[in-house]
Amino acid sequence: MEITNSPTPCRLDVVVPCYNEEEVLPISIPKLRDALETLRNEKLVSDDSQILFVDDGSIDKTWERIEEASNRFKDIVGLRLSQNVGHQNALLAGLSHSKADFTLSIDADLQDDLSVIPEMVKKGIDGHDVVFGIRSDRSTDTAFKKNTAELYYKLLSTIGVRVIQNHADFRLMRRDAVDRLLSYEEANLYLRGIVPLVGHNSSSVTYSRLERAAGETKYPLKKMLGLAIDGITSFSAVPLRMIAALGLFVFLIAFILALWVLWVRLVQDTAVPGWASTLLPTFFLGGIQLLSLGVIGEYVAKIYIESKGRPKYFVQTATDKDRR
Repeated sequence: MEITNSPTPCRLDVVVPCYNEEEVLPISIPKLRDALETLRNEKLVSDDSQILFVDDGSIDKTWERIEEASNRFKDIVGLRLSQNVGHQNALLAGLSHSKADFTLSIDADLQDDLSVIPEMVKKGIDGHDVVFGIRSDRSTDTAFKKNTAELYYKLLSTIGVRVIQNHADFRLMRRDAVDRLLSYEEANLYLRGIVPLVGHNSSSVTYSRLERAAGETKYPLKKMLGLAIDGITSFSAVPLRMIAALGLFVFLIAFILALWVLWVRLVQDTAVPGWASTLLPTFFLGGIQLLSLGVIGEYVAKIYIESKGRPKYFVQTATDKDRR
C-alpha cells in the first residue's frame, strides 16, 4: 500500500498486548485515548483510528475491562486469544488483525513515553517504514538488569544479529512493513530481530522510560531468559560453530594431556596408576559434552517446533466484528 504525504490523515491502530493487566487498564485506557485524540486534533491521524487491546489469555479481569471499554468507546477494540501464547505472538495477532495504514505497538503498563508518539507518527508520514522507540537511559532498571541487558546486546552484535540497542517493542510501522513482517512464518518469534529486517527506511525517537503505572511486571527472569535464548538461536548459527571450535580445542588439550600422562607413567615413579587418565578426561570431557548437547538440543527443539507448523494463536472473540 502506497502512503503519500496527502492532506488526508492516515489511519493509525495502537496495538496493546495485555496479560493479567486488570490493575493497569483503568489507568492506561484513558491515557491512550487522550494520546490518540491529540493526534486527531493535530490532523496527524484519521477519525477512525483506534486502540486495539489484545488479551493474551489472561486469567484475571483483563478481558472484562477491555470489553467494557469497547462498549463505551468506539475507538477501543478488543481481541481475545484462546490461551496464553506469549507477548510476541500476542503482538503479532494484533498486527495481523489491524488493517490500518500505520500501527503503533506499546505495552499496557505505560512505561513507554506517550509524549513521543506524535513525533513517531510524523516520521512515519514522512516516509519511514519503521520508527523505533529507543530508551535514552536505563535508570529505572536494577543494576543486574541493566548490566545483563548491555552484555546481551553486545553478545548479539558479536554473533551478527542485527538488533536496535535499548529498543523493546515500542515502535511505529507502516502498512508495507507490517505486511512484510507477517510474511515470516516461523514459530519461534523474536520480533526485535525480525523488524529491523523489514524496514527499508527506518528512524528512531529517544525517550526516558517511566515507572510501571500499576501492577507487576509480566516479564520475570524466566521469561526474559527465554526471550534472550530465542534472540540468539533464531538468528545465528554461531553457537553451533562455537561447539565445533570447542571440540577441536578439547581434542588438542586431551592430546597434550595424553602425552603428559604417558610421560609421567613411563619416566616418573610418582604417579598413582590410573588417576590422571581417569579423572581429568572424565570431568573435562563430560562437562564439554553436556554443554554441547544443551546447545544442540536447543536448535533441535526449534526445528521440531517449526516442522509441526502449528498455528501461533487462535482468536476466541473480537469486539469489532460489527464495525468493519
